[in-house]
Amino acid sequence: MTSHTDPTTTTLEPEQVVLLDEQGRSISTADKATVHHAATPLHLAFSCYLFDADGRVLVTQRALHKATFPGVWTNSCCGHPAPGESISEAVGRRVEQELGTSISGLRLLLPRFRYRAEQDGVVENEMCPVFVATTDGPVVPDPDEVGDVAWEPWAQFRAAVLDGSRQVSVWCREQVAQLPEDPRSAAPASPDDLPPAARA
Repeated sequence: MTSHTDPTTTTLEPEQVVLLDEQGRSISTADKATVHHAATPLHLAFSCYLFDADGRVLVTQRALHKATFPGVWTNSCCGHPAPGESISEAVGRRVEQELGTSISGLRLLLPRFRYRAEQDGVVENEMCPVFVATTDGPVVPDPDEVGDVAWEPWAQFRAAVLDGSRQVSVWCREQVAQLPEDPRSAAPASPDDLPPAARA
């Protein structure tokens, strides 16, 4: 019998997200499981585009059982910084959790990206800085988060998203339109341009 003090037994705390005001300042926190609904409050998130050594971008399909945007193809990884966690640390943590890999060369490209999107009555409402990075090893997706993955040449992927022939999430389409033509060689943005809640 396992005792309640067994160190191998872990009780996971509910994941928290940072709620924001219109200036991007932290005003509160909330349980992630309760945040996304028809009137989702503005909150802090991030998106990341992962590249391999050949310049291909990792595109992922959200798992079919996810509460928000199930089955939708999108960028490599998205997530929410925890209260008190730096946004760069959150990117690395979430990439490891969702994709089973580590990253290097993390760079901020779109510090002020913001969007609102709705599917089946569930709304996303985020200030969502956008990063790029390079994968350091093989990708091993978590099936609870990722339904499928594909490595695609960036130029081909970008062109298809922009002409509408590649169906992706609302936020991915808007991000690709704003990202530089070659994100890998673009100069990083200043972290001073991040929402105040993401500057910690």
